Amino acid sequence: MSRLIILAFAALFALSACETAGPRLGPDGKPLPQVYRISAGNKSKIQLRVLDSVNTLRDAAGAPRLNLNAQLTAAAATHSRDMSVQNRPWHFGSDGSSPLDRVKRSGYPGMMMGENISETYETELETLSAWMGKPDTRAVILDPNAKDMGFAWHQDKNGKIWWTMVTGG
Repeated sequence: MSRLIILAFAALFALSACETAGPRLGPDGKPLPQVYRISAGNKSKIQLRVLDSVNTLRDAAGAPRLNLNAQLTAAAATHSRDMSVQNRPWHFGSDGSSPLDRVKRSGYPGMMMGENISETYETELETLSAWMGKPDTRAVILDPNAKDMGFAWHQDKNGKIWWTMVTGG
């Protein structure tokens, strides 16, 4: 009899391990955001994935492909960190700098064309998709006059990510 009880508990335990938990849902019925942790080793992979995705979108729109630019990426990284410090997504730095000022400071020889920013827990591709869903940020991505792109982020300890994309030509 005790053998049967042990076998029954073992079977119950095994079945409980098979239960699949679906995504946690918020009050609106939509899945709650998951923290997307970025490791230091993924920096170049993320930048190249975004560059490839942007160029695919630009190809489809008939716009010339962009090149990843170190100076624009430095300007984007500086702004991502600064937005985190200010704890607000906006285009002006804590020192009053504009996107034009930051691009100039970075040493970029061309003209700054546009800047997209985001405060989110979403991945880089989810963020790019959100930017493509809005006319003003979509225009920055598809601007036919842009030739270069900088892309960077800062991730807070709580997982929030501050994304910045800067284009120039």
